[in-house]
Amino acid sequence: MKNESISLDHLENIKGNPKALLPIAIFLVLYLGLGITFEYVLKVPMGFYNIPIVAAFLIAIFVACIQNRKLNFDKKMNVMAGALGDRNIFLMILVFLCAGIFAGILGRSSASAAAYLLLDFIPSQFAVVVLFVVAAFVSTAMGTSVGTIAVVSPIAIEVAGAAGFSIPFCVASVIGGAMFGDNLSFISDTTIAATSTQGCKMKDKFKVNFWIALPAALAAIVIITAISFATDAHEVVSADYKLIQLMPYVLVLALALVGINVFMVLLVGIVAAAVVMVGSGELNFVGLLSHIGNGISGMYETIMVAVLVSALCGLIRIHGGFAALLDFIHKVFKGHRSGQLGVGLLVSAMDVATANNTVAIVMAAPIAKQMSDEYRISPQKTASLLDIFGCILQGLLPYGAQMLVALSAIASAATANTAAGAVVNGVEAVVNGVEAVNVSAFDIIPYMFYPFLLLISVLAFIAISPKRKKNV
Repeated sequence: MKNESISLDHLENIKGNPKALLPIAIFLVLYLGLGITFEYVLKVPMGFYNIPIVAAFLIAIFVACIQNRKLNFDKKMNVMAGALGDRNIFLMILVFLCAGIFAGILGRSSASAAAYLLLDFIPSQFAVVVLFVVAAFVSTAMGTSVGTIAVVSPIAIEVAGAAGFSIPFCVASVIGGAMFGDNLSFISDTTIAATSTQGCKMKDKFKVNFWIALPAALAAIVIITAISFATDAHEVVSADYKLIQLMPYVLVLALALVGINVFMVLLVGIVAAAVVMVGSGELNFVGLLSHIGNGISGMYETIMVAVLVSALCGLIRIHGGFAALLDFIHKVFKGHRSGQLGVGLLVSAMDVATANNTVAIVMAAPIAKQMSDEYRISPQKTASLLDIFGCILQGLLPYGAQMLVALSAIASAATANTAAGAVVNGVEAVVNGVEAVNVSAFDIIPYMFYPFLLLISVLAFIAISPKRKKNV
């Protein structure tokens, strides 16, 4: 049988067809429309995350399959198969699985050890800065901002109650630190997606990304410190922890920074995590296997979305959708610097629509790759821009997973404190509980200094960054 496969690498002469973008529009209507309805109209808790994103993408793929009658169904299947056969997609899936195992083995107790360690030695006036730094460290090592926020937010609420800081201030600092770490982490799904799709090494992307993120983080720490010293802080919380549980995080971070292959880094990290967690008595062998399974399961949806988005993008590209979008971009963004801004706006729009920066990066990546070539933006810069702009919006979205997980932690802490009838600094916990229940995303956003400062930093970077040389 004759091979009907169609290479996606030789489609540069396809004419723009705006109608080919219809599948993306349908996905956005389904996901964003239903999400807003569930979250804000029907008041469903975590409304956006009750929408089956995989089902929404399947519907979008079905719409793409019935477009363009010039291609029969078999050829369209070959197009999708060719898109899925890209080595970067396979690499991304393997790293997602390894990262899930690593995070699954360590769980929450090891991450909280970092927070309680620093809180034991740092004066109470610096407690909120500690929260930011701990969230940044844990997120960099774990590669997940949502997981970090779930672990550190309850500690932040304890710090707020004990030291006298406001809950929105403490929780916002945790979210900011978590977004900093997730943006830079070598095992973050956003980093993996950005570097894999743009064809650059993680350490090269890190070098570019670090010098954009660091000034924003330092400025955020200064602001947090200034606000903290304006508060009459009391003693902070303490708890038991096992210091050895930090070792796998430190090991993974150190190996990644020296440029060792990401699979080797994760393999060493997985072995170290297993030895530490079993050796410290935190897990037995059966528990270890269970945590490994949970870590893998936690990556299923992310992997499936990456697969479906790749197939969908293959069809949209051959139908002329990306060409149409690039035609529009060429009319609006005409130079090297405006092209970088175009990459940022593209992934930002995707993130606002999907409330998932990994999905946004995967969706924007094929277009960003073409823009990288046409506007002479280096692959590592493009990968950094994709990750940074996705990070900025994701941390601020009231309906994003990061904000919703933080609000859920606040509500859980309030319920637990009220039920226990605890007393914090002579004040009945029900008072803190009422305060916590009334905290909304819009109370937290004004304290989200890091994402706003990161936006300023990346815009300054775009303004001064040189153009990539030809054939580089």
